[in-house]
Amino acid sequence: MHRFYLPEAKSETSLTLTEREAHHAANVLRIRKGEIVTVLNGTGAEFLCEAQEVSKRNVTLAIREKKTVAPLPYQLTLLQAVPKGKLMETIIQKATELGVSRIVPLLTERVITQVGDDRAEEKREKWQQVAIEAIKQCGQPWLPKVEAPMTPADFLRRGNNFDLPLIASLQFGSQHPRAFFSNYREMNQRAPKSVCIWVGPEGDFTPAEVEQIIASGVMPITLGRLVLRCETAAIYCLSVISYELQSEE
Repeated sequence: MHRFYLPEAKSETSLTLTEREAHHAANVLRIRKGEIVTVLNGTGAEFLCEAQEVSKRNVTLAIREKKTVAPLPYQLTLLQAVPKGKLMETIIQKATELGVSRIVPLLTERVITQVGDDRAEEKREKWQQVAIEAIKQCGQPWLPKVEAPMTPADFLRRGNNFDLPLIASLQFGSQHPRAFFSNYREMNQRAPKSVCIWVGPEGDFTPAEVEQIIASGVMPITLGRLVLRCETAAIYCLSVISYELQSEE
């Protein structure tokens, strides 16, 4: 079944797709009158709809059923150093599929493709659209927020508080994520409700960046004995963290 995104979808009777989604429905997917589709609003609502009117620029849907899906009982934030090429798009897509709440692109010292202030919002919008396409593909009812790119120092200055802040690290003494989850559960008698994971670029964070991040209270985790590509590291971290968080549901 085809899925579409309509952020303002709140009606109980009918919906009209945006021009962009209508074009995709009518001209790419060739939706026909009477066809059943799903509409997501990105904030937990799913609408089962029947196509009523279909033209090249306008698609009107009759709502047959509405379902509200509760958010996950935790917030998972990915702080990802921007890799070269289109790898950031791949990471955002997979992160969305794995249920992240927020994605913060990082401009670290070893990031190859730097993003100037004049292009930051343009990049954010592009990456947010990648997340939108991902929720349509996988059926995720909650759209993660993609922020504008920033430096690690900028993020730390915000004073974000997480129950469990982690960083993927190559340094000696880093522990498996499970050790931090077990310790948190033992000390607090519950699972963490907010977790963030920092993932570096090609070449990793610089020693100075790692020192600054860990000094803020972030704990280093190991990803095993092999050195992973940054996109593999992101998917690995999110998979392991999601497993640990969902094991408490």
